[in-house]
Amino acid sequence: MPQKPILGMLLPSTRAFMREARRAADFSFYDRLHAFVYLHWPYFYIGMGTGEHPLKRLLKPLRRLVSIKPERGGEAKIAPGYHGKVVPLEAATQLVNVREDIELRDLEHIVPYEHARDIILKNPDHIIALECPCRSSRPDPCLPLDVCLIVGEPFASVVAEHHPDRSRWIASDEAVDILEAEQGRGHVSHAFFKDAMLGRFYAICNCCACCCGAMQISRGGDPMICSSGYVCVVDEDLCIQCGNCEKFCQFEAISLGNDFAMVDYEACMGCGVCVAHCEGGAASLRLDPAKGQPLIIRDLIEDITGFSNL
Repeated sequence: MPQKPILGMLLPSTRAFMREARRAADFSFYDRLHAFVYLHWPYFYIGMGTGEHPLKRLLKPLRRLVSIKPERGGEAKIAPGYHGKVVPLEAATQLVNVREDIELRDLEHIVPYEHARDIILKNPDHIIALECPCRSSRPDPCLPLDVCLIVGEPFASVVAEHHPDRSRWIASDEAVDILEAEQGRGHVSHAFFKDAMLGRFYAICNCCACCCGAMQISRGGDPMICSSGYVCVVDEDLCIQCGNCEKFCQFEAISLGNDFAMVDYEACMGCGVCVAHCEGGAASLRLDPAKGQPLIIRDLIEDITGFSNL
């Protein structure tokens, strides 16, 4: 019988996380408290942030601390440091296929956030499929729910021990299957970083504009998600106006023109979903220096070690 979250401070995974947190530079007592709440009650945390939790009115002051939804008549309130980077399918697949521990710090040229931009993977083959807190908070969510991938330690074990009824251990092959299936549904993969998660990469979220709180707040102007570093380009001669790119684009960046699909490059986040669904093979991804550099873990490992373990 799995232990219950009420004993969270006593569970081995929590102790391991807090030991790691104490070794982290500039990780304060408040940060550890924030991490404890986020890891142990993610559905409450995200439900309050999206405004979907039944207690949202009673606990309105708390909601302001974690909100990821614009307040009526005012600016959005978000938890600082909670950010993601769009990753096309190939890049997401590489993140769940790392074979050895790696440490890559201060990746500001790739992840442009002040407090969360490290990739420190310990036991990267420890992967959890978790029921998505954003989807779970919605009254009519997109399915399936178990599409959030928690990668590496100490994060995976905390989730497994504290949410045994909503998570399961998976191998990298199944993680790739989930990534591919989500792209088939037209959903976007993001590599997520968070200040409370030791400022590191810890998860790949696979979600949609109708459920994902981070995507919604990004549309409002707060950069909770940054571009993959690519933009979609359309070959006018190959476009057959099938309409799939417009239908599946989660960022409303593509529309059908008179003769071919038109891309709003400013809105495009370079997720690659349009490319996967283009019936005429007209859509492709192109590097755009103005959008930042892509998160290609294979290339980062090669830059540091001189060889790739992928």
